[in-house]
Amino acid sequence: MVAGKSPFFLQKMKDIARMHKYVYDAEKGVFMLKRVNVVVFDFDGTLSASDSNLEFGRYCFAHSIRPWLFLPLFLIGAGLYYCNKHSIVSRQLMRCFLTPKMVREFAPNVICEHKTRRFGWAAAQVAKEKAAGNICVLISAGPDYLVPELVRDMEFDAIITSKMYAKHPWKYKFMCWGPNKVVALDNWAKRHEFIPNVVRSYGDSNSDKYIMARAKTPVWINRKTGIPM
Repeated sequence: MVAGKSPFFLQKMKDIARMHKYVYDAEKGVFMLKRVNVVVFDFDGTLSASDSNLEFGRYCFAHSIRPWLFLPLFLIGAGLYYCNKHSIVSRQLMRCFLTPKMVREFAPNVICEHKTRRFGWAAAQVAKEKAAGNICVLISAGPDYLVPELVRDMEFDAIITSKMYAKHPWKYKFMCWGPNKVVALDNWAKRHEFIPNVVRSYGDSNSDKYIMARAKTPVWINRKTGIPM
């Protein structure tokens, strides 16, 4: 028994904890946040056959002269990205031509087209994981003006993406890529007052290795076929 705490007091506190989001650790004598089973999904290359962000870029080049005017900066960004995929600067240079107007006019068409590229098993697998009692979270490096609408019908409990500035959609508030996916998951869980127990994580690329390492069962997807490897 914890010193200075009567059995009645401890039982009362345990009852209160159960009503909220805490559990009592008898060994440590403290109340801790509950652990909740979570399943994490990547999007591009995992639930869909191609990269929505690349498709959006190609669409912009095909339907506007503006990207071509920024081509020198785009090429510099591409070179920097080749040398260091962790670089935010390189990614911003490659999309520095973007304006809020382009996002408003072009994103709906790209979203409509890209939905047809989702793997057939994707929605059913999310539903299956939810039916098993797991919290399903999509964590994508894609921008917040594309990904949420691409998966809106899949009933995720949370959709976490890269955050862009509305007035400067080429500029990151938060780049949800690589190790930042783990940071994003932990921050989201902290706001909802629980500890995420990642039972499964679905991903397709090396940049997913950080979040996959948190999972009891990492499920690697072949981005070309959609089949688990």
